[in-house]
Amino acid sequence: MSLVTTTDMFKKAYAGGYAIGAFNVNNMEIIQGIVEAAKEEKAPLILQVSSGARKYANPLYLRKLVEAAIEDSGLPICLHLDHGDTFDLCKDCVENGFTSVMIDASHHSFAENIKITRNVVDYAHDHGVVVEAELGRLAGIEDAVNVSEADSSYTNPDQVQEFVSKTNVDSLAIAIGTSHGAFKFKGEPKLRFDILEEVEKLLPGFPIVLHGASSVPQQLVEMINRYGGNMPGARGVPEEMLRRAATMAVCKINIDSDLRMAVTGTVRKYFNDNPSHFDPRQYLGPARAAIKEIVRHKIVNVLGCNGKA
Repeated sequence: MSLVTTTDMFKKAYAGGYAIGAFNVNNMEIIQGIVEAAKEEKAPLILQVSSGARKYANPLYLRKLVEAAIEDSGLPICLHLDHGDTFDLCKDCVENGFTSVMIDASHHSFAENIKITRNVVDYAHDHGVVVEAELGRLAGIEDAVNVSEADSSYTNPDQVQEFVSKTNVDSLAIAIGTSHGAFKFKGEPKLRFDILEEVEKLLPGFPIVLHGASSVPQQLVEMINRYGGNMPGARGVPEEMLRRAATMAVCKINIDSDLRMAVTGTVRKYFNDNPSHFDPRQYLGPARAAIKEIVRHKIVNVLGCNGKA
């Protein structure tokens, strides 16, 4: 089996009332933990690479690790560029074996967003690659994404039909109240399901994407704080809200911060308990196991895509 696009994944997810997990990857242990969980739960996967991950790990190394994951697991796996911000970056990923790219031109005007997105779509489709775009702007900070609350905006449902028809994009990330990074809400978390419902009516059967959907398990925050961290007490997106979104038009949910926190908490705990150890395998092994358990939980209890591979 080779890398696949998200086309069939999203058709099945939309019809089945579940979502596919799009997990950010940065190194071998993260990929192994994600894939081990998905293999045991028989779940399809989107493994996504940000521009920061490309710089850190080299896209060639990451692609080969993902190819090894396919050979080992036999799962349908899509390799996706997360938050590509230029045509050239998306083009480079298309040429280097990615099967899906995201062009995020949401910081431009509506007209310019359409123009840039259409250019990426035309090139990618000519090479058999699918494209995700973004309409509306999520607040928060994560890798190269840095959007203040003042600059954020909900997706305007009145624009979605025109955007999709003029760009021919394959999926659309919308802003309904999630945000990038681990800590999102100081008060009661709220998602604008009214916007999602309106988009679903206007684009029947069209796959919608949620970014900024980390749920920040409290036990991870407590672990990090206990072993040398200083994490604030704000809340992530409640998992029951994400599960509801997955039963609607949302076919892809991005998960990154939860994985980072699982690794960080585990490694900090390991060195607190074993300050004289220096073998990377001794602390990266438990971190990989923590990733696996987080991903298994997301697949079964949030995404609902177990048994759907």
